[in-house]
Amino acid sequence: MRVHFIAIGGSAMHNLAIALHKKGFNVTGSDDVLFEPSASRLGKYGILPAQEGWDPENITTELDAVILGMHARIDNPELLKAQELGIKIYSYPDYIYEQSKDKLRVVIGGSHGKTTITSMILHVLQEAGKKFDYLVGAQLEGFETMVGLTHDAPVMIIEGDEYLASPIDRRPKFHIYKADIGVISGIAWDHINVFPTFDNYIDQFKIFAETIQPNGRLIYSATDEVLNTMVAGLDINVEKLPYSLPQYTIENGITSVIADGKSYGLEVFGQHNLLNMQAARLVCEALGINSADFYQYITTFKGAARRLEVVGKNDNATIFKDFAHSPSKLTATIEAVKAQFPNRQLIACIELHTFSSLNKDFLNEYAGTMNHADKAIVFIDRKTFEQKKIEPYPAEAVKSAFANDNLLFFNEPAELLKYLEALDITNSNLLMMSSGNFGGINLVGLKNNLL
Repeated sequence: MRVHFIAIGGSAMHNLAIALHKKGFNVTGSDDVLFEPSASRLGKYGILPAQEGWDPENITTELDAVILGMHARIDNPELLKAQELGIKIYSYPDYIYEQSKDKLRVVIGGSHGKTTITSMILHVLQEAGKKFDYLVGAQLEGFETMVGLTHDAPVMIIEGDEYLASPIDRRPKFHIYKADIGVISGIAWDHINVFPTFDNYIDQFKIFAETIQPNGRLIYSATDEVLNTMVAGLDINVEKLPYSLPQYTIENGITSVIADGKSYGLEVFGQHNLLNMQAARLVCEALGINSADFYQYITTFKGAARRLEVVGKNDNATIFKDFAHSPSKLTATIEAVKAQFPNRQLIACIELHTFSSLNKDFLNEYAGTMNHADKAIVFIDRKTFEQKKIEPYPAEAVKSAFANDNLLFFNEPAELLKYLEALDITNSNLLMMSSGNFGGINLVGLKNNLL
């Protein structure tokens, strides 16, 4: 098979390109800008474009397929050429389905926890020696790529997000996979730039549930009121399996889950991760792994990258970084750290970076989300407003939206760094949350200064 990637440098795109190359496909690609680590990883496999930019000459009738990334525009010259020649054009979720349509497909959806649930399932399956293909949204320890495709694996584990498939396919990705086993971790409004009302957003999860194949399974969090109401109204021919918090203890900073009279010490913590674990357990049981084996395997799971990842620690302080950026993720992450270390001060810093989080109509969704932090900091890089063509708003507007008068607001990376470096974090935890990079602040350098 000869496939060409338009916008090959994207996180999911370059991982799919490598996976297909390793499967024996003839892979080419193009992009107008290539960042690290995509460029080095593509270069390692000999599929890095010779130069940046678009070239219609890359598109010929010898191609079996073109895979179109979300980063490309609808007037992309290579896309136009492929349409003119009548070459089959796929979004990457389309092509994932194409590669997995003869396998059992497990699709993990939800506004939060998708990557962690998927990662937990992959970890347990690997520990159990099972064969599987996968698509996950983070780099995981023990996995070279974020996409794995083989000829003989009977199952594919897919992290299925609700964002759009491609510039010419406006369906949410998780509608495309046609799950045999579907997971919904919870529903909390996100992607306001695409789904302008909460009802419209909820509808996407209803459609996802309706795409689960007949006699399949829907695994969902019973702790989410919105989700429970939605599931109760579904008329689908699938088994509905709710999950909730397991019994657990926290002692000396270690969370243990109690199951069948046994205690299993975990390397992750927080009620949100305990819920994620229960979703993963139900999936693994459906794939033939019993509960006792699951809990034993999960004790060595260290978490996904940037999900309460430890940047550094000493005997009385820890610095975490986390991908949390939406209101529900922010609340869950802050509460998890506070519950795990109740006797430590919590300094929490969130960077608002996405279109949704910066939308003034959406900002009030953050009300009360940082109230469990002892010191709350919000950072919006002034350049982010400029890049996204959004009119900046002052500190007062942020404090009002978060309903927190004690909140500190910064819009210059240098000023934020100066404040953080001056902190005394003895008997404290510093929690840095963003889907961006805090305006280029080096968290390792910050760690070296503070610890």
